[in-house]
Amino acid sequence: MSVVPITSADLDAAEVSWFSALCSDDYAFLGVPDGTLRSSWEHCSEIALTAERLGFRNILCPSSYQVGQDTLSFVAGCAPLTSRMNFLAAIRCGEMQPIMLARTVATLDHMLKGRLTLNVISSDFPGEVADSAFRYRRSHEVVEILRQAWTRETIDFEGEVYRFKGVSTEPARPYQQNGGPLLYFGGYSPDALELCGAQCDVYLMWPETREQLAERMNAVHARAEAHGRTLDYGLRVHVIVRDTEREARDYAEHLVSRLDDEYGKLIRDRAHDSISLGVAHQARARALADQFGYIEPNLWTGIGRARSGCGAALVGSTDQILSALEDYRKMGIRAFILSGYPHLDEAEHFGTKVLPALATCSLPHEYGRVPATTPATPLGLGSRH
Repeated sequence: MSVVPITSADLDAAEVSWFSALCSDDYAFLGVPDGTLRSSWEHCSEIALTAERLGFRNILCPSSYQVGQDTLSFVAGCAPLTSRMNFLAAIRCGEMQPIMLARTVATLDHMLKGRLTLNVISSDFPGEVADSAFRYRRSHEVVEILRQAWTRETIDFEGEVYRFKGVSTEPARPYQQNGGPLLYFGGYSPDALELCGAQCDVYLMWPETREQLAERMNAVHARAEAHGRTLDYGLRVHVIVRDTEREARDYAEHLVSRLDDEYGKLIRDRAHDSISLGVAHQARARALADQFGYIEPNLWTGIGRARSGCGAALVGSTDQILSALEDYRKMGIRAFILSGYPHLDEAEHFGTKVLPALATCSLPHEYGRVPATTPATPLGLGSRH
């Protein structure tokens, strides 16, 4: 029985995703820059192609103003190189005029033939420090406009930030039907929970104790229930898997063996989400961990010493990682977004040791969003006007 009612209650599988390090976030030794692991097109696209080859069902493509790849450009470049795996593209709401964003999303969705999912982000723009409540109101408006673009004939919206009337949605109609691309979202503040509960499909959490995750799920479900909705839930977590627990824990220690904590703090502070409530919760988890950095058996917080955002890893043997993922799935988690350092090597470890034993799925297909044939949209097989 899941912690809360979920959309995919009868689904006996999970969407297992990997992560492409678009924002200068790949290391052989955590916090030690390595020129061979820079966020170049060559390296990041190799991560994506490796993930598809191994059988991952989706890949998170993050967004941040750091040296690396622009998210939507990267996804567009990967579209013709891949054929099975979905792409979870981060969109920072307000960066692009929302109707033009809807058209961009429609273009990408057709290029990918329905393999596009979206991670809704509300953090500051480069050079901006905006009130958190305003940022979430702006995001709420952007998402509502996107949903209109995907489900109506015209966009008619009167908000605090945006006002549109009678704008045709033809240029913005996506490949996916029945609501368009799925919206994934992570956030901890009351405004964030309201946005997710009202508008999004999958609520993403960073790693904490199971008790804290359950509290988080209950809080966001209350907001979804107030809107007559249910959600699915996801966990964004790093992973280190080896044949034995000892080998995995030894590798975790190896990973941070050259880390200078002052430089690690610099890495954390330069991220645009560094002052968010979610990051504060990750810092609290590190503070409560034991002397080896573990806050629960096999949940290691050492990653957070040099990373803002998701700051913990599942560390253990193949059987231990499988058991942990199954426990999370029983809680109601239907999406796992995984990563490890370096990303290519750890994708191979997880993809060969754990992934073959998991029942996996694509959530857009489970939701009935991806049509069996090219849809009658202006960018598909629809008539031209």
